[in-house]
Amino acid sequence: MKKVFKHIGIFLSVALMGALSSCIPQADNQLADLGLGIKVFFPTKVVEGQPMTINGSGLSDVKEIEFPNGVKVTDFEIVSNEMIRVTAPAGIAADGGKLIVRSADQTAESSVSLTLGKTVVSGFSKQEGEEITGGEQITVYGTDLEFINAFEILDPDGNPLLIPHEDFYRKGTSSVIITLPKKIFEGSYIANLYTYDGRSFNLPELSYKPAADGGHWETVETVIWENDGSHGEINWSSDYRFSSEEASSGEEIYAIPMDLWEQMKAGTFYVLLSGENPQIRVTTGWWSTTWTGNDITPGNELLTDNGDGTYTLAITLAGDPIQDVIDEQHLLLTGSGYTPLELYFEEVIWVDGGDGDKEVVFWENDGSKGSINWNGDYRFGLDGHDDNGECLATFPEDVWNVIKTGTFYLLASADADWHNVRVTTGWWDPNWNAGDIGANNEMMVHNDDGTFTIELNFTGDATFVDALDERHLLFTGEGYTPLKLYYIK
Repeated sequence: MKKVFKHIGIFLSVALMGALSSCIPQADNQLADLGLGIKVFFPTKVVEGQPMTINGSGLSDVKEIEFPNGVKVTDFEIVSNEMIRVTAPAGIAADGGKLIVRSADQTAESSVSLTLGKTVVSGFSKQEGEEITGGEQITVYGTDLEFINAFEILDPDGNPLLIPHEDFYRKGTSSVIITLPKKIFEGSYIANLYTYDGRSFNLPELSYKPAADGGHWETVETVIWENDGSHGEINWSSDYRFSSEEASSGEEIYAIPMDLWEQMKAGTFYVLLSGENPQIRVTTGWWSTTWTGNDITPGNELLTDNGDGTYTLAITLAGDPIQDVIDEQHLLLTGSGYTPLELYFEEVIWVDGGDGDKEVVFWENDGSKGSINWNGDYRFGLDGHDDNGECLATFPEDVWNVIKTGTFYLLASADADWHNVRVTTGWWDPNWNAGDIGANNEMMVHNDDGTFTIELNFTGDATFVDALDERHLLFTGEGYTPLKLYYIK
């Protein structure tokens, strides 16, 4: 009997182990093969000839893409298992529909619909017969202007010259700003706009003149908000929530002044972020409405890879449902795999004079820190080298290298008759070998508005430069307030 029970026990043990093992999910296999699926595609509104990207899983096996109205495409580029590039074909249904991808044995459908756009040009900033000079700008008004991809004018010899859409400055989808080349054909003629789907629009007949020497267009960056290093990488969190000053609830990381908030709602602003493979969701503080209806990942035309470990995201809220609710619900940047560094506007302005230089501001006083009196408030470091949170701001490596090996400038307000600047490390040793720079030092250039500027170049002090990564950069002294740090490009 003991042997019988022993054999029965062994049988039950083996059977139980088999049953349990069949219930254990094969996680490795599931992760290795998610199957065919569309996660997002961009843009979600297209015209014939529009370049598109599709992101998802299993895309390396796709044989066919079907657009609304049963239009099938087999000519496309498989970038990876997660991305396809394709050109929108002719014949897409006017009312849009779902996007479908097919492999040999699977089919997947998009969760959101593709819609068909149609460019309408309603007007221009210049009217028939007016004069315009090379280097000036002309604004086009209308709807669905994102599909304009070229502007044709005449070069100095009277030959057609195409200006590609990469050189346009867009404010949403209802206006496009085009900067004319400085050297153009002189005379009265009609320039043209072209769209991806082969349509053309005539500009009014204008009197064109080449530009005289002595000026240029320049892109100026206006910072809305800058990460001070106290908030790190996003992991589906609500840390990076922004509100207007009027709707501040204390839940936001920063309450934005009303004039800037209204500008953000009406035009285009930019997010500079760091991260190797960001997944960005722009939504509200209530998580109720997602901008564009989709998450933004690399490959999306709204996200530019800067090549230095950062990306720039262009956000235009106008015309999107989120614009109507952010006053109450705030604006939230969430997702995973990235850290927001800066929110800013770009503005193209005309600068008189020669080609000129561009001022690049990499830190600006937001008013949270005041006058220096031999304290350690104005301490700056390299990204990733401030484990104790001692720095007022940290900078990416390209900016830090300018500080260590190039020339940059301190602009400060003079708060007392005697003001003295000491440039040292966060450990107060070593000091920069230029010594203290007092109000009577020729290195301190006083401006007419109560401020002064100091040109800084540390390349002649190897001991000081070698200490900066570990010990940081500190501005101390007395009788002044740092306003901004910048370099000339």
